[in-house]
Amino acid sequence: MSSSSVSDTAIVSTPGINQPSLSLSTRWRWLKVNWRNRLLMHPTFQRWSARLPLIRFIANKHATDLHHITAGFVYSQVLQACVQLNVFSRLQAGPVHTDSLAASGELPIDGWLTLLRAAASLELLEQVESDFWALGRLGAAMAAFPGISAMVNHHALLYRDLVDPVQALQERRSTQLSQFWSYAEGQTGAESAERYSELMAESLDIIADHILDACNLKEAQHLLDIGGGTGRFASLALARHKKLIATVADLPDVVNSPEAKKRQSVHSGLRFVGVNALKEPLPTGADVISLVRILHDHDDDKALLMIKAARRALHDGGQIIVAEPMAETPGAEAIGHAYFGLYLWAMRSGRPRTFRELGQLLRAGGFSDVREHTSHMPALVRVVSASAIYDKNY
Repeated sequence: MSSSSVSDTAIVSTPGINQPSLSLSTRWRWLKVNWRNRLLMHPTFQRWSARLPLIRFIANKHATDLHHITAGFVYSQVLQACVQLNVFSRLQAGPVHTDSLAASGELPIDGWLTLLRAAASLELLEQVESDFWALGRLGAAMAAFPGISAMVNHHALLYRDLVDPVQALQERRSTQLSQFWSYAEGQTGAESAERYSELMAESLDIIADHILDACNLKEAQHLLDIGGGTGRFASLALARHKKLIATVADLPDVVNSPEAKKRQSVHSGLRFVGVNALKEPLPTGADVISLVRILHDHDDDKALLMIKAARRALHDGGQIIVAEPMAETPGAEAIGHAYFGLYLWAMRSGRPRTFRELGQLLRAGGFSDVREHTSHMPALVRVVSASAIYDKNY
């Protein structure tokens, strides 16, 4: 490609780049981004990049990445089909012949082969011989954590809500997802509370150990878990720290459920309090308060109300622990703004926040010394702590 094939003027032309509202660093970044995008979109560059080995590799990767985004729904439906047909549990003991799977009559043999080959291409399964199938590396993870399958089934609601994504984004209207998380609609009920509490408990198993590894509860005496459902996280904390006692504060329909009472009978140091943390005072006496996947479910005003309620329940110097997925996590950016951004929008409550935004809320709510602790799985959960400051208003 000759140096004149792509006009330099066309590439670097940046209308509005000298606007005084933009800082020098922003103008320079925009110049680079604009140059790159104009280059990538130029037909001559596209033809040239397909011929040179190194550039061809990069161009092919970009094409593949874009195709993965385009095909993402199809990939998720392959996973959904495997979950519905219990493929991962069927293969958990070892390789299974295609005929054994087809004998169930759930799919014709050609349907099974189409699904099995698709799942193998996604590393959910592995073809060990021509007619035998085993768990792939991602399928083994699915089998190890049943909570993932529960979330996959749950996503059917989200997909229906996003059939027309533009319409869904026009306003935060009532959706199937918001009706599932009934508190997002300002409603409660024993049946809905049991349904979403079960999902929360199942999916919590994926991240609970990472949270407990990241935050140090060895010196803690009393943990108050706000929005702790039926006590799954609190009971895991009690199992790890024998001298700890724990109180779970959640809506009355949640804490009065059979599952909560069952957990309480197992752990003598566990108790439940029915309370709406947005409207009623929280129980006092704890030296550590935890909010596990709670704040990102609420808009800023309600999240701040909850943080202030936690501050009032703590003595000066007490600790708050916030554990949830966050926006702009390095290497997992799409999980924050793409997945949780649209999920919480459809839920009609909450948004993914960056560490900086979360820190601002904590400081506004009466906390200081905001710091992040190392999570072994930051893509799924990050852990932040802060200290309750002295303030005569609390």
